[in-house]
Amino acid sequence: MVHEVDSNTPADAGTPRGPAAVIAASVRDGSTTPTEAVAAALDLIAAENWKVNAFSVVRAERARAEAAALEQRSDLDVLPLAGVPIALEHHIPVEGETVLAGSAATDTAPAGADHPVVRRLRAAGAVIVGLTTVAEQGLWAMTDSQGRITRNPWNVGRTAGGSSGGAAAAVAAGLVPVAHGIDGLGSVRIPAACCGLFGIKPGRHTVPAEIGVDSWSGMAENGVLATTVADAALTLSVLAARPDLAEVDPPGRLRIGLAVAPPSRFFRVDRHWTAAAGTAGSAAAAAGHLVEPTTLPYGDALLALFLRWLATGTRDAATLPHPDRLQRRTRRHLALGRLVQRLRLVRPAQIDRVETRLLEFFERYDVVITPALATPPPRARAWHAGGWLANALTSARYSPFTPIWNLVGWPAASIPMGTHPRSRTPVAAQLAGPPGSESTVLRLAAQLETLHPWRRTVHR
Repeated sequence: MVHEVDSNTPADAGTPRGPAAVIAASVRDGSTTPTEAVAAALDLIAAENWKVNAFSVVRAERARAEAAALEQRSDLDVLPLAGVPIALEHHIPVEGETVLAGSAATDTAPAGADHPVVRRLRAAGAVIVGLTTVAEQGLWAMTDSQGRITRNPWNVGRTAGGSSGGAAAAVAAGLVPVAHGIDGLGSVRIPAACCGLFGIKPGRHTVPAEIGVDSWSGMAENGVLATTVADAALTLSVLAARPDLAEVDPPGRLRIGLAVAPPSRFFRVDRHWTAAAGTAGSAAAAAGHLVEPTTLPYGDALLALFLRWLATGTRDAATLPHPDRLQRRTRRHLALGRLVQRLRLVRPAQIDRVETRLLEFFERYDVVITPALATPPPRARAWHAGGWLANALTSARYSPFTPIWNLVGWPAASIPMGTHPRSRTPVAAQLAGPPGSESTVLRLAAQLETLHPWRRTVHR
């Protein structure tokens, strides 16, 4: 099983191929079997997972059986993810597995059927080796629960981010080559930025969502975390049933806005995260794109986001079998959310105003580059035992740039751009575009990757 791609690939050598693409090619040509690829991943998980607590469920026996069954398929030689071991966020239905969503309040009965994206991954030849840890109900930007703190492989004293922190930790630690995550307010891009991965949230209706009762009021999307853009593009093409998304040749000349100012003057941005956006902008300019400083028209987006975040989870919580087992911070969150709903503070016009301003902005630009985060990842500790306000403020302070793209449902991605000298964790830039720009974002990201390559995993 291949786990590493040379991070010193010269810019003229083409887009780096990630481990998932290499594994699939090896299985298709018969030099590796799905059983061998899955066994290698399971061995790594057994040996290394304790360091970062990335997995809540390891499907060792089932994964081996599924790999053996995969070897009997007559179309194995054409499957895009043939034999690739993949991790899924423990917040999505997988037949025979629980859907815990990081909570002891959730029903432990196994799911009766796979979610549509799980079916697509299986059909493409991927093998699900485990389910990864997630913050309770996906609400928090740090991943921890009773008895388990998910840690950043680059610095285990820091969080891996949230809510898809386990997915990011699993990939960055080299335990699996690619992972699925659910992005609500940045829940794929935040941990990707924390852990030095490429993470992408597609735009609305690109990949089936159907997450919970209301899919986070339409703000959550199924996305991908990977060590290379090509791996993420390949996996996203399967999730979206769009083979064209796997093609990451350089785009034509783009108009790119570089927007480093935060959504509000109340947020302070660490200079190394500002520099990460600048590095991405410089690389884009070196590739021949038109890059100019600009300011995103955030307007009152923060208020609309805050109200919707508060209301998120209230409908899902009504179906929980054990609501008394929810964490204290989550119970307070849901109480505030019910108040917001009673007062009818969430209105469609709030999004309409934000989207109108952004559409006018993107008449001038094809893509915008921002810092992915504002500060290094918070300390890895038992955040779930703290109060709602401490969790809410910490989440908002270090990740003010990601949520707006969930509010409007547009594509956005996080791409590594160096290392923070103090926290010894990666820094990253965010790329975002208007509806339908997934391919543009991926192609630009792949081009930046060749110009500014990064170390793929903490060990290699």
